[in-house]
Amino acid sequence: MTDEELMTAICAGDNSAYEAIVRRHLKPVSHYAWRMLGNQRDVEDIAQDTFLRVWIKAASWQPAKARLSTWIHRIAHNLCVDHLRKRREESAEEEAVQDAGPLDEVAVDSEVARLREALGLLPQSQRSAISLCHYQGFSNKEAAAIMDVSVQALESLLARAKRSLRKTLQTQEA
Repeated sequence: MTDEELMTAICAGDNSAYEAIVRRHLKPVSHYAWRMLGNQRDVEDIAQDTFLRVWIKAASWQPAKARLSTWIHRIAHNLCVDHLRKRREESAEEEAVQDAGPLDEVAVDSEVARLREALGLLPQSQRSAISLCHYQGFSNKEAAAIMDVSVQALESLLARAKRSLRKTLQTQEA
């Protein structure tokens, strides 16, 4: 079934259609949330909240305006931004506690670890732009829609992010 057919079925209360949408989109949403938040517990919360909203707001998706994956990532993006905003307001002790994530096992390679660290130093908007375009495979137009910015603003965020990453990685080498 297509995403559109599944969403129509979800609007009618079809649990199996909902499960199919979750199976189809959970992994990309989780990867995006991981790159934004860097902590497995938060990733699971964001993914759960994202798909809860998909169930509740299924009728508000407009296939003529955006692909389903774009709409779902927009929900996840907003939840990540809200979470990061809330986390900034928490005390320094609470921020210091981080859970291990799935990439910790893969990060044996020092290059991957350095890149992950450099990505974590980027401002949230630049990290989001890089994650959506380079890791999630969204076009600039789709990523701009998810982030609610113009394509030109997205391209500027990408350029600044790449400059910052290059500078940080060169500094780490020295």
